[in-house]
Amino acid sequence: MTHHMFDAAGELDRQVETLLKNRFPGLTNRTEDDFLAMVEPLRADVLARVTELAPPTADRVPFLLVLGPELAPAGPAMELTELDGRPGLADFEPADIARFEPIPSLELPAAPMWLVFDVDRGSEFCNVRPNDALTAIAERGRTPITVAEGIALITQHPQLLAKNHCFSLVGSRCGDKRVPAIWISNRAPKLGWCWAGNPHTWLGSASCSERVLP
Repeated sequence: MTHHMFDAAGELDRQVETLLKNRFPGLTNRTEDDFLAMVEPLRADVLARVTELAPPTADRVPFLLVLGPELAPAGPAMELTELDGRPGLADFEPADIARFEPIPSLELPAAPMWLVFDVDRGSEFCNVRPNDALTAIAERGRTPITVAEGIALITQHPQLLAKNHCFSLVGSRCGDKRVPAIWISNRAPKLGWCWAGNPHTWLGSASCSERVLP
């Protein structure tokens, strides 16, 4: 049986191309060259893990290139996502969504760009309260993903946002009882919020195995 290794270098190039095509560098007036220079230090981290990376499935992707809020503020970044040609939107005031920061357990310092590995949209946590999903994710040695990481997921893999398979982003909180989430509204991607103590049948909690900063 021949084992076909996942083309990690090709996938990184595809993700970069998607970000350029969707005009992400323009969100904060970066040139294309600046943007590409920021990606380069992360390329070696992808290639170093190439033997561990499995091809994408209906629920998981091997890795994502994530743009932090300083490069891609959440509201404008959501507007560059799309599902079947319909642009996304953020149902937040810009100052409100900016308050959602990575939870302390992630130990994620502010960075313009980073990688997350083995991202799972968390469909098994549909109808599970985000607070309870957070506990289960931690027990597996995984961490919940943030708003920036959720936007990266649907930017690169819009097909993972599907009816009854949407997801909370429990890795970002702002000190109240809200949890950000991405779901489908009027057939378009929408960034909104739900209550940390409320289950929704159509909303899982997405997670990842590892983060690598440049």
